[in-house]
Amino acid sequence: MISNLKSKPLLGALAAALAIGAPAATLTTAAPASAQQGDLDRAVTALRGISTMQADFTQTDRQGQTVAGKLTLKRPGKIRFQYEEGVPMLLVSNGKSLTLIDYEVNQVQRWPISNSPLGALLDPNRDVKRYGKLVPTSNPDVISVEVRDPNRPEYGIITLIFVPSAKAPGGLQLTNWVSLDSQNNRTTVRLRNHRYGVAVADSAFTYKDPRRSSRRPR
Repeated sequence: MISNLKSKPLLGALAAALAIGAPAATLTTAAPASAQQGDLDRAVTALRGISTMQADFTQTDRQGQTVAGKLTLKRPGKIRFQYEEGVPMLLVSNGKSLTLIDYEVNQVQRWPISNSPLGALLDPNRDVKRYGKLVPTSNPDVISVEVRDPNRPEYGIITLIFVPSAKAPGGLQLTNWVSLDSQNNRTTVRLRNHRYGVAVADSAFTYKDPRRSSRRPR
């Protein structure tokens, strides 16, 4: 299975910056505006309350292929997707740009974090409250927030799913997200074993550039 995941479709899904269509929860009629505003405020508070986080993740592309790994997040703007052994890829943000490194073909792709659906998580200038809206769900304990910039559709859409958790900042835990880019590339990322407030050095968001073996980590 791992060898199949090193294909160009997976690379395209990664470059689209991690995604799925609709949340798993069943859509229902909209909640009252006051309730929606309160839940959106809670979700924004939960996101802003994360200083550092580590979690195990699984990532599934639109063909149903899945890889696993470890996510490390440090606000503002830093993230690292360390994929499981046998997947020669790394996705990392240093706070300014999101970089995809493919060690199998010695290829590096880079783009501003603001241009990715992941900007909702990483870009300190992306106003989740301004561009986010609640997606009603059948479970009152599940909060689903869809974030898109109507003026920049090329940035894609990300839907963030939260559930109550006493150990998480703001009392809500980000359990998964689904994102869709402008080319309809979709991927699902699910998180488990969350760990908050862990010490994370900035060096965790560097990488070895495969194009020049003598080049220092970026």
